[in-house]
Amino acid sequence: MKNFKLLCLIGLLLLAQACSSPSGQTASTENPAPDQSSFLDYSGLESELSGGARMIRISTPKGEFDVWTKRVGNNPTMKVLLLHGGPGGTHEAFECFDSYLPKAGIEYYYYDQLGSHYSDQPNDTSLWNIPRFVEEVEQVRKALKLDKSNFYLLGHSWGGILATEYALKYQDNLKGLIISNMVSSIPSYNKYADEVLGPQMPAEVLTEIKAIEVKNDFTNPRYMELLMPHFYTKHALRMPLEQWPEPVMRMFNHMNQTVYVQMQGPSEFGIRGNASLLHWDRSKDLPQINVPTLTIGGEHDTMDPKHMEWMASQFPHGRYLYCPNGSHMSFYDDQKTYFAGLVDFIKDVDRGEEM
Repeated sequence: MKNFKLLCLIGLLLLAQACSSPSGQTASTENPAPDQSSFLDYSGLESELSGGARMIRISTPKGEFDVWTKRVGNNPTMKVLLLHGGPGGTHEAFECFDSYLPKAGIEYYYYDQLGSHYSDQPNDTSLWNIPRFVEEVEQVRKALKLDKSNFYLLGHSWGGILATEYALKYQDNLKGLIISNMVSSIPSYNKYADEVLGPQMPAEVLTEIKAIEVKNDFTNPRYMELLMPHFYTKHALRMPLEQWPEPVMRMFNHMNQTVYVQMQGPSEFGIRGNASLLHWDRSKDLPQINVPTLTIGGEHDTMDPKHMEWMASQFPHGRYLYCPNGSHMSFYDDQKTYFAGLVDFIKDVDRGEEM
């Protein structure tokens, strides 16, 4: 059981978010508070019976499968589809969005990607690749009837990679894009881990971690014993482990390790070995994304916050949200900053304000 819990924690590095704009903006007060009775009224909707939850049938090269989604709220012009991290994580890490988006009147959708938690979990490893996941998101979009007039796509960590790839192929369907706590280059991410994050650890701790990784001894309990106090609680979620929010712990217990290891690799200190994401790099392609785009980065993130700020400058209509107290899951450890900036961005785009 102890080893199982340790393995369930593997995946935090690329999971699941962030921040304040450089100008120190707070949530807009121009829009009045939504009418909560109409916001939560599902009368006459297809998902009324299930409270907004539904399975969506998707087609893949290996057959048809079902993926789980859940709608929260009603807003004809602001609808956010949430792409969780991992790969192989779950929607659960996003549950804190319940505390902020409803009162802002923003409709949003929880979604477990194929292979994750409430969705089907096929054993065919050929399914775990970026192009297939992009087509999955497009099929989900169509089923939910999201379009250019209302569709915001928010991807956190691995979900940020997926959101970037979706936008590069299907940006004509988007109203706005949010890339939360994810850089545009895995080689750059690995360099940051080696040159910035690693040296912040005590030298003897880093040496022991590297020795374990060289031996591929990732199930060794000592690996997590070293990473939890010296890495996770400093760069993944800046709270003592015993204070980590219940949805976060639940998400890790439901992590699909097969998907995670195939795409991200077994190391918690960068993406290494033969992981399929090892060479992913879209840094030169960002100017092709013309929709309003928000990047979010935390000062203590596993990802380089300067790189995420630079990304915003590459989009023709980009904005950066900086979380001074945030790490990789800034929507928990710099929560108010994160959501104030996120809500501002969504409402600014809805009003047609230029980035």
